[in-house]
Amino acid sequence: MRKFLVVLDDSRECLNAMRFAAMRAAKTGGGVTILSVIRPEEFSHWVGVGDIMREEARERIEAHYEVFAKWMRDRQGVNPELVIREGEPVPQIIEQVKDDPEIGVLVLGAGAEKGGPGPLVTQLTKNAGSLPVPITIVPGELSKEELEGIT
Repeated sequence: MRKFLVVLDDSRECLNAMRFAAMRAAKTGGGVTILSVIRPEEFSHWVGVGDIMREEARERIEAHYEVFAKWMRDRQGVNPELVIREGEPVPQIIEQVKDDPEIGVLVLGAGAEKGGPGPLVTQLTKNAGSLPVPITIVPGELSKEELEGIT
């Protein structure tokens, strides 16, 4: 089964990337893997405090994931899987693509702010030629109706 890999983070454009991945998976009989990356600098405190912070980050990610997962199951009939990795986002995304041969497309949301499309889109498009899968970049300003029309 071909899976769409989408990154769960705190960006606004993440929402459209999630929607797009779920809609495409539903229409093509594919699956969705939701990847969230915990940055290592979040835990540079004492060992005990770092462990507590890591657990709290995982709980936040799982709660956020459940919102998207429920929508995907209820509205699109897609049951996504969650993967949580630790490290710098771009290398972890690339590793996830390499580690899971069923991933066929990386879906990223692009911000519409003046600062550009966002750090993930900027960094990953620089590496696009060496990735083993294509990248789909979803504009963050698309409406639900526009997303439905293109999926």
